[in-house]
Amino acid sequence: MDLPKLAIAALGGTVSMQARNAGEGVIPTVSGETLLASLPELSTLARVTVETLGLLPSASLDFEFLLSVLSWASFQVKQGAVGVVITQGTDTLEESAQFFDYLWPHDTPLVLTGAMRSAAQPGADGPANLLDACRVALADGSRQRGVQVVMNGEIHRANSVRKTDSLALQAFSSPVTGPVGLLIEDCVRYLRPPVQRAVLPLPQQTTQKVALLEASLSADTLLLENILALGYDGLVIAGFGAGHVSQRWATNIERIAEKIPVIIATRTGSGSTAQATYGFDGSEMDLIRKGALMSGFLCPRKARILLWLLIGCQRQHELTRYLKGNIQHRCD
Repeated sequence: MDLPKLAIAALGGTVSMQARNAGEGVIPTVSGETLLASLPELSTLARVTVETLGLLPSASLDFEFLLSVLSWASFQVKQGAVGVVITQGTDTLEESAQFFDYLWPHDTPLVLTGAMRSAAQPGADGPANLLDACRVALADGSRQRGVQVVMNGEIHRANSVRKTDSLALQAFSSPVTGPVGLLIEDCVRYLRPPVQRAVLPLPQQTTQKVALLEASLSADTLLLENILALGYDGLVIAGFGAGHVSQRWATNIERIAEKIPVIIATRTGSGSTAQATYGFDGSEMDLIRKGALMSGFLCPRKARILLWLLIGCQRQHELTRYLKGNIQHRCD
């Protein structure tokens, strides 16, 4: 039987972490090859190639490194891989998934996974998550779905998944929409069909800077007042509620939006920004009049990734079009 080819890349994270000495905190030490050795069953499902591209906590990943991982993944597809799996830390897993999803041009599945328990802990979830991710990457139904995250028996779309608990095993969810699929008795079961994605070209530059600031009660405006002088090329605000800020912040945002793109998202963790409900100074209607754009269901962190990529490929003028699919419009 000619088994399909599957490619796995290990970047580090909790799934690869152990303590070198008793009493010390865990650090990334376990290679992708070692992770694979814990899954003998996988050899009956696919011809697997595995590479350790990094041993980093995910907080230390950056866009340029992720671009190199993306290049590696595309090469694996050209070499005949029917699916690609990437393991990394969970702290930035949702952001890496969204970054890859904006740039992944293939019908071939790209699946990200990780672990909430280190490799040394009893009941470590890394091996099970990796095996589940491989099953998803190999499934025919996973084609044309872009980038997905597989954790704890659930399959999530890149643009909706979020880490919603710091330490719990069930740390990942997709607010509002729920998971797009499940693994049931080792079988991949999708709950919804694939949706059309907007794929961006690779960025031509990577030096652009996009700031992310969160609105908070009685917050000062010092950082806002200096965003332009600091050389930022874009700004994302994690606003109150449905996309709101204070009057003082709104005044500064109007000045900033004349020079660079400004996106307003919600800091709540679930739901969409509004478009035409509130009219007070600092409301979504006021901020739109002042030149800001609302992110809709796109969370602040993912809105920052979109803006960084659009600036990098000189398409920031198309920001409204790319945000359109994430905005909750009023009924006609």
